[in-house]
Parts: sequence; C-alpha cells; structure tokens
Amino acid sequence: MEHLSKLLICSLFLSIYPSFLFADQQDVCFSHSSEEGFVDKAYHYLNTKFCQPAIWFDSFFVDDRVSQDARAGSMVRWYNDFYWTEFGGFAYKSKLTARLYLPKVTRKLKLVFESDDEEDRLELFSKKDEEKQSNLGLRYDMYAKGRSSFNIKITERPSIEARYRYTYPFTVQTTGSFTQKVYQKKKVTGEITQLDIDHSLTPEFLLRWANFLKFETDTSSFEAGTGFTLYQFISQKKAISYKASIIGQEKPDHYISNTHLSVTYRQNILRKWFFYEITPEINWDKQFDSIRKKEATITLRLEVLFNNIELYKNLLK
Repeated sequence: MEHLSKLLICSLFLSIYPSFLFADQQDVCFSHSSEEGFVDKAYHYLNTKFCQPAIWFDSFFVDDRVSQDARAGSMVRWYNDFYWTEFGGFAYKSKLTARLYLPKVTRKLKLVFESDDEEDRLELFSKKDEEKQSNLGLRYDMYAKGRSSFNIKITERPSIEARYRYTYPFTVQTTGSFTQKVYQKKKVTGEITQLDIDHSLTPEFLLRWANFLKFETDTSSFEAGTGFTLYQFISQKKAISYKASIIGQEKPDHYISNTHLSVTYRQNILRKWFFYEITPEINWDKQFDSIRKKEATITLRLEVLFNNIELYKNLLK
C-alpha cells in the first residue's frame, strides 16, 4: 500500500504525452531493413507506438482501443462534464476511472475502476443519457505480443469479460482491427464484435470506419452500429474529431434507435495532465414505442489525466 500511495502521489506531478511528430518523424520510425518485405515493413512501422497516427489520436482522446488493450499501462482519469441539453437544460457529471499495476505483483495483473466495456461500446456510439456505473475489479493481461492481445477482467458487479484484439496492416496508410468481447453479468451473457478500419489520409488527418455487433441473451436480439470519425491533428496539444454514427435494433422490430453527429475540440493546457474539451452534438433518438426525438447538446469537459504512471516507478525506489 505504501508503494501504491507513492505511485499515486507521483502521478500528480508526472505524465506523458505522445512524442509522435507527424511529418518529421516518419523516416526515423520507419524500418528500412533490407531483410524485410513490404508487408513486414508496413507492420513494423504501424506498430511503432509513438509513430502511428491512430495510436496518437486514441491516446490523446483516451479511446478504449488503447486504454483497454493488454499493452496499455497505468492510468488515472478524472473528468467533469458541464453540459446543456435541449430538453433537459444544464447538468453536471463527475467521474473517476483508474487502472493501476499492483505493487510487487506480476505486471500482467491490474486493479481497475471503470465502466463495463459492453456498456461503453465504442465512444463513437455513446449517448449523453446513458448512465455508466464504474466498478472495481481486476484485469489480467494474459497475452500481448505482435498483432494480438488477450485479457480477462472480473468486477464486483459481479461480471467477467474476455477481450481479444487482432490488428493487421493492409498498407502503410491503412490498418484493420478486430476485437471480440464475451461477457457474463449476473444472468446475462453477451458478446460484442468490433471491426475498425483506419486510413491515414495525410499526416494531419486520419479517417476511421468503426462497426460493432452486439448480442445479449436477456433480449435474444442483436444491436448493430456503424460510424465514421475524422481526426484532425493541429499540434501536440490540440486536435479535433468529427463523428457521425448510426445504431439499429433487431427487436421488437427493426428500427434505427439513434443517429449521432458531433464535433469535439480537445486541448492540453497549463499542465501536461490537464485537458479541456468542447463538444456540440445532435442525437436523433428513438425508443420502439415512441416517436423519434431530435436533441442538441453542448458539453464542456475539464479533465485530469495521468497516463503511463508505471514509467516513473524508478523514481520511487
């Protein structure tokens, strides 16, 4: 506990942000080995963490593709949302999530305090009216090598989840990611299949096509979604994401449950660990037995983010 306390104290003063420089660092990070074929070179380049645009954007926006991966390190995140909705007026929400290596225990085991992944789905498809409860649990990273990773998480809910991810580089500019999650929470068994295609349009723009298919035994029905995110790199401390998505339900009848449009401006200010976001968005939401409702929302987020805390463990010895 003393060592863990030191880790948390250290995190209040230290953080790290990606060192990727889009235009200037590509030649440095790209492998020119004459023994590698084109596919191997592309894979080696795309899997160099600080030289991959998708990894930079996912880290900067704290996307679960990075934070939930078995390779991800420690993280403490506290964010405060001040938002206004067209029909609900002003509201405030504060939330804390954390993922920490346990001291003097295998690095594969982490203490987590976060929402269940099946509730979060993809950030692209999230809606403001969805309340996400965080749970305390343990995650064991069984495998993380090359293109694949696999982990298991158990929470106090109680729930258990297994997550497998595979990434494949089609070209130097395009990668595909397949993620499969299977979970059990109380009497409900479910699974989520995700497929993402990332394409680097230019050094400053990345386009992502995200898709998911969800099934749960309590309703014996499918939910599916597809959407696009265009990321724009402005500087190491500024970026914008433009999002459009649609979600459909299979039962009790086939219908579109939500259509979403949003723009998020995110900036790192004052300290490396302090961020703010401004997100205007519109949701066209529909329940099966009601008419479709169009609602505009604008959110100001103030966020404290400490990432990769384990990098500083040497300072505590």
